[in-house]
Parts: sequence; C-alpha cells; structure tokens
Amino acid sequence: MKKINERGYFNPDVLVTTDWVNENIDNKEIRIIESNEDPLLYSTGHIPGAVQIDWTNDLNHQVVRDYIGRDDFEKLMSKNGITNNITVIFYGDKSNWWASYAFWVFQLFGHTKAKLMDGGRLKWEKEGRKLTRDIPHYPETQYKSKPRNDSDYRAYREDVVAHIKHGLPLIDVRSPEEFSGKRLHMPDYPNEGALRGGHIPGAINIPWAKAINPEDGSFLDADQLNELYITENNLNENDELIAYCRIGERSSHSWFVLKYLLGFNNIKNYDGSWTEWGNSVGLPIQK
Repeated sequence: MKKINERGYFNPDVLVTTDWVNENIDNKEIRIIESNEDPLLYSTGHIPGAVQIDWTNDLNHQVVRDYIGRDDFEKLMSKNGITNNITVIFYGDKSNWWASYAFWVFQLFGHTKAKLMDGGRLKWEKEGRKLTRDIPHYPETQYKSKPRNDSDYRAYREDVVAHIKHGLPLIDVRSPEEFSGKRLHMPDYPNEGALRGGHIPGAINIPWAKAINPEDGSFLDADQLNELYITENNLNENDELIAYCRIGERSSHSWFVLKYLLGFNNIKNYDGSWTEWGNSVGLPIQK
C-alpha cells in the first residue's frame, strides 16, 4: 500500500499507519486510545498501552443529552495521563466509526494533537499484530482544556432548519434503506428510537462505507474520494455542508473524510441526527 503522504490527502498528518503505531507503542509523546461501538472489545484484547474511552460513559453527559463539559473533559484527560502536549491516536471497531466520533469530540475542546490509525481495529487484527488484556496505568496529569467550542464543528437542529431554507447541501451517510425510509435501522445496528423513517428534505445519500476499503477498513485514496464526493455527487470544497446519520457516529467518519482528507473547509456534524429529527414535532421528512 502507498504511504499515507503519497495518497493525495489534503492533510495526511491526521492519519498514521498500523506500522507506525506498532513502532511507536512505547513513545511517551503519544497516547493510544481505543473507542468502540462494542465497549467489551477492549477487555478481550487491545493494542499494548492503549486506554479505553467509552463514548457512552466517558464523553456523554449523564443527565443532559449532550457531551461532557470542560471540567469533566479535563478530568478524563488527566486520569488517562494525557497532557496538552501529548498526541492522541484513536482507533476502534466498525472501521473507526467511534474513533472518529471521539476524535470529533476532542476537537470541540481544542485538542488538535489527534490522529486516527488508518483501518482501525480490523486492520490491526487482520495483520496479526499483538493484542493484550493488560490495563495500562499512567501517572495522573493536570490537563487544562479550552472552553468547548461547538460552533466550528457541530450543527444543531435549528442550524439544519436554516440550512434547508437556504438550499444548502446536507449529506445523509446512512444506508440507502434507512435513507429511503424502508427501514428505521439496519439489522446489525441498534435502534436508538426513531419513530419515523426517511431523511431530512433535500439531503443526498452518500453512505459512509463508500469511503473505505471493505477488506481492511482503511480509507480510499484521495482520487477515489474525489470521484465519490465531487464527481458523482457534485459537492464542492467551499460548500457549507452538514453531515448526519442516526446519532452522529457514522457522520463523524464522513466529516473526518471531507474535512481532513479532502479539505472541505466548512463542514459540520449534526449529532442530533435522525433520532432527533425523525422524532421532532413540526419537522418535515422525505421518503
């Protein structure tokens, strides 16, 4: 496979290879983080030295449907031995769905020293690399976070309403069956409680998985991604874009592709996604 910096990406620095991670397991300037849809996977074996950050328990507010605040983010980073100068390397299952989601949340707090391991857990396992059940323990730090900045990365329901009124592009990254309303959710996905099937009016359907190699979960090269998003779907790197899915995890993956690999400079993730839109009183849908 080509080196990452040979694959034509707008910002190749946001990706590292499994080879790079394997060679840097003992690097004290990084912290490897596993973030999965299935939180039990970590205990069955993980990359040596990796800590687990669970989206449900670690990044979600436990009372309000929102993310944790600044104080709790500082505590999360400190207990995992992460300083402001440490680069975090995310990986996980589902071809890095949840790793992308955690990466996105870290951007809300300004921790830009962050990368994804291309291919995630699937690629690491398929290459027969070492996994361990040993839980690492790092000295606690005194992490200092910036105030959470949603405005540059996150779209709310009212933002999507305004987006539709202005005729701006929306990307629905769910499966064609979910987009059409044929299914409320796919058989192998949990149902987060949407009462209606369909999509947000005006959205185009570009399933997240079209951006990866199914064999190992790695990202397609930039020329293939350009063909998918720009040639086939007429998107432009200067477009004001909003991506969504069910709860924001798959759309974080597509957000990462568009923002960092292709250089779209004005894309946000609507994490309320279909579970909010499909259940909201007074909001239109299409099938």
